[in-house]
Parts: sequence; C-alpha cells; structure tokens
Amino acid sequence: MSLSLDTIPQEVLEHIAFFTATQSFLGPPSSLIPLLNTNRRINTRLSIIANKSLYARIFVFKFDVGAPVARFGSVRLSASALSHELQLRFELFHRIRGRSDAKSVNLTDGDGLSDLLLHAYLIMLENEGKNERQLKDYAKMGDWLREFWFDEQGASKSIVHIRSGKWPPGSRTTALAMWLFWFLLTPSDYMIIDGPESPINILKIHASAAHIYNLSTLPFTNFEAKASSKPADSISYYLDCFELSPLPLAMPAILAFLALINTSRSVPLPPTDPAIHFKPSSEWDCEWRRGLILGQGRANTDVTACFEPGSLEGVWEGFFTYTEFTSYVELLHGAPPQIFHRSALGRHQHTWKLREHHLVNQDLCFALPAGDPLSSFFPTDTHIREHPDGLLVSEPGRKVPIHYQRSTRGQPGIKSSVQDVIVTGEGHSAWGQFNIIGRVRPYDGFISLSKAYVEDGRGRWLYRGYLVGNGNGNFAGRWRDTVSAIDSPGYEGCFAMSRRR
Repeated sequence: MSLSLDTIPQEVLEHIAFFTATQSFLGPPSSLIPLLNTNRRINTRLSIIANKSLYARIFVFKFDVGAPVARFGSVRLSASALSHELQLRFELFHRIRGRSDAKSVNLTDGDGLSDLLLHAYLIMLENEGKNERQLKDYAKMGDWLREFWFDEQGASKSIVHIRSGKWPPGSRTTALAMWLFWFLLTPSDYMIIDGPESPINILKIHASAAHIYNLSTLPFTNFEAKASSKPADSISYYLDCFELSPLPLAMPAILAFLALINTSRSVPLPPTDPAIHFKPSSEWDCEWRRGLILGQGRANTDVTACFEPGSLEGVWEGFFTYTEFTSYVELLHGAPPQIFHRSALGRHQHTWKLREHHLVNQDLCFALPAGDPLSSFFPTDTHIREHPDGLLVSEPGRKVPIHYQRSTRGQPGIKSSVQDVIVTGEGHSAWGQFNIIGRVRPYDGFISLSKAYVEDGRGRWLYRGYLVGNGNGNFAGRWRDTVSAIDSPGYEGCFAMSRRR
C-alpha cells in the first residue's frame, strides 16, 4: 500500500487526503492520521508544515470564511494563516470540551481563559452556520457555559457571590462568557429551571443592576470620547495581532434574560433561533468594528463604524421591564443582589415607528454639538422641524438651520457621507401614545432615545442601548428616568425591540 501511494501524483494524493479529512464535518480532520502515518514520504507530502494549502482547504470546508475575507482580504488570509487557524481552533475546542476551565478558576490568574473566550467570540462574529455547529455541537460550548455561569463551582463565581450578598464580577472574561451565552442560547434549554439560583434569576441580577453593571465602557453622559492610553491585550488571529474588547456583560445579559422571560418568542430572538434564516457574513460587522475601537482605545468619530445607516428605520416591537419602585430604592441604598429574588418584575409591550435622519455634509463644523445627556444629547432649546425629506434643526446662536436628510434603509452609497444621525418617531404602549427623538453616539454606536408620553403625568424616559446584529438585529438596553440627577443612579429597567416581522 505504501509503495503504491508513493507513486501517486501529488494532486491526486491531495485529493485523497482532502476527501479523507472531510468525510466528517464536525471536529478536527483526525481521519487523516492513518494516511499521514503510512510512511515518512507520505507524511512529508501531506503534513501541515509542508502542505499548508491542503489544510487551508480543509479550514474552508469546516468554517465560515465570508466575514474574514470581507474584513481582512483574501491576501491576508493566506494558506499559512488558514492552516494555522485550523490547528489553533481545534486545540481550543479540545480545551473547551474538557471543561476544566468552566469551574473553580481564578479569573485573574492569567491562564489564557480570557484569550480562549475571545477567540470563541471572534469565531461567532464570523458565523454563518458552520462556526456555530463546530463550537456548539463539537466543542460543546453550551455545556461549558452552563457550568461556568450556573454551577455552584462555576468559574464565574456568580452563585458564590450572590449567596454571600456580593455582586458577581463584571470583568472582560465574564463579558466574553456572557456574549457567548447569548450567541449560543437556546431558550427552551432553560425554561423549566426555577428557583432563586436559577439561570433566569442569575441573569436578572446581571441585567437589572444598572448601578453595578454599565451598558458601555464610556459613561452614558459622554457623547464624545478621547483616545485611551491603555489598549486591551492583543490576541493572535489569522497570524495577525488584534486588540479587541466586547461591550460589557450588561448588554448580552439583558438580551439573554429578556429572551428567557419572553415565552412568546417574539423578541429578542437569539442568533441561533430557527426563525432567523438569513445569516449574511456582514451580520456582525458592527460588533467586530466596535470591538476594535474599544480594544484599541481609538477616539472614533465615524458614526458608520459601529452603526449601519438606516438600520433603525421602520416599525419595531418589543417590551420593557421594571422592578417595583420601593425595591429599586432599597437597591440603590445598598441592598444585596437577593433583593431581585423577592421583588416583582413588571412588563409592558410597546411598538415604535422610527425614522432616521442623516447629516451628510462633509464639513463637521456644521454638525449639531453634544447637549444634555438626559435629553438624548440635544442642546438646550434646540428646535426640530420634521418634513417629508428630513429635519431642519435650529440651534440657539446659529442663524442657518442644519438640514438632516431622511434615510432609506439600504440606500446605496450613503454610508461614507453620513456624519451624524438623529432618530425621530412615535409609538404606543399600555401607558398611552408617545413621541421619540434621539441621537447615535459616533464613538461606539450607542443609541440614546427620549420617549415622551403625549398624556400629562406619564413623564419622559430615556432609552439607551445598542443595535446588536444588522439584518436580524435586536435593539436592547436600559430605560432610565429623567428626573434623577445625572451624576447619580436613577430608576432603571430593561428593554428589547426587534423589527416587525
């Protein structure tokens, strides 16, 4: 057999090797091992050191490549980069399958757990179906995350901290683990589990404790950001180095918590939900670019880097939650996490009809400056007049109004010229009719909307959050009262919206 294989032309031998390696989609190409062990000559011709192009083809068979090709270019995704990534991923998957990191780990001991989770997170930012299957069905990442978050000995220390009246840590590692939990969540796996230490209640604590877990790395009061002097640790990815950080764990915790309590499955839908059929390679582009900006500490001023123009346009449906007021006051006065176990949670449906308006003037000196954060960053006494083609924005001291043109979702060629985004709209809930107006923060795509009820006595509320996902995205975050002082915690709750399907 070895003699006959030695006489086979190289291209035929590679075809045999590729067919052997790809008989099974899940897992590493371990079926190649007997062929590689045939003799030294065959091993030399087919080894990953000598034949990187073969293993690059195997990578393309087992993983999604649409997003990395679009982000990095085919030149940077060389055979060396893909073959190295293939080997590295299955080494990481072997570690995940072992689940040793999921329990009793010191999250600051530098054992590479954060890098492991960041690598898995990046894999999901490229997901079009293949990546999810490898991570979920082969690596058993879902089992790993269940132990990490909800086991008594889980490395997140959530149950241990909550039992002792402390707040679970909100680190980079736990943020990555929460993002992966959201990306891979199947709500039906957790519906029958109840009790004070159930997944729903643990997620409720992370989602609802606004005074402990921030929505963004930049305070919600800031519209502009300066460059940070301390970028995130770098990670090797496709033989290149990147500094990348996700948003804090509050965002994925809110998405996951609301998905679990919303038994009607209308909103928010996890990325793995079978109702989501279309998964283009660009679905997580904004999360990718946002991660680079946060990781590198860049002072980004390009609103289109983390926000797709036109993506808020249309009709949105969802709900908001609220904790009974007396319990929330106790919380702000130092009550421990257990207060969420005994406080009632209210919920109301609401519908929004939103319109986007873009400033497309290339000269930034005409842009509307940042104003009051509790008024969605509009300067005091700003007058806005809406017409069918957009907005006329009059600011005190400016003689000529600023014109914002109306957006059309998916409008070609508009992205590169958008300098600022204003959102207007209206909606209704059980509390009555309301109007909406807000802005998008250029630094990281943070969306701030003021919701003012038409009827007297209902007040004005501030909705802040992010659009997570492009084509199938959920707009989620927290609402806040606008009466509390801006420099102190206010009365807050969670919300999630998705486009009407």
